[in-house]
Amino acid sequence: MLSCNFLASAANLLVRLALQSSSIQCETRPCGLAGSSSVASLVEYESLVSFQDGLHSCQQCTYVTSEKRDMNRHLRKHTGERPFQCQFCPAGFDRNSNLEKHIRTHTGERPYSCDQCGASFTQKGNLTLHMRTHTGERPFSCPHCNTFFARKYRLVLHMRTHTGERPPFYCIPCNRPFKQKQHLIQHMSRCTANKGP
Repeated sequence: MLSCNFLASAANLLVRLALQSSSIQCETRPCGLAGSSSVASLVEYESLVSFQDGLHSCQQCTYVTSEKRDMNRHLRKHTGERPFQCQFCPAGFDRNSNLEKHIRTHTGERPYSCDQCGASFTQKGNLTLHMRTHTGERPFSCPHCNTFFARKYRLVLHMRTHTGERPPFYCIPCNRPFKQKQHLIQHMSRCTANKGP
């Protein structure tokens, strides 16, 4: 083995050298990179991502980005890595923003408040949905009958009336169909066929 006399100003240069020159062995190892997780991380990254013309392309799917940090975040979907851990419970998250939202379930913090009625929410998106009750905004429209909805899931349910898609939920004792699971659950609590003799 050749010995390494290379000094680098940045640790990632040494990592690259270690990867490209497997026949070179650093005798002094002042950087501590030999066999380190930095080398392993770079090896794993380079096996999952190709880099060409300034773009990072995921080898597991079609995701492409110009930012390495965005690719690192994306790779967590494939690796299952959840580096952001809740201090109150065992839950882990792939993004710090998701951890922050989760922590509010423990602390009760509701930082997003409605200026009109004072209702408060743990997530900004929920405040946005709530505001539509005041403004009457209905941004989701049916392309078949021009009916408008405040929430996308309501449009999805409505579209079944045009496609003829059968409702996905049924009460087994009475065979009554329901478009939403919550309606089936409510029905099951009072279904007379469900009570038995």
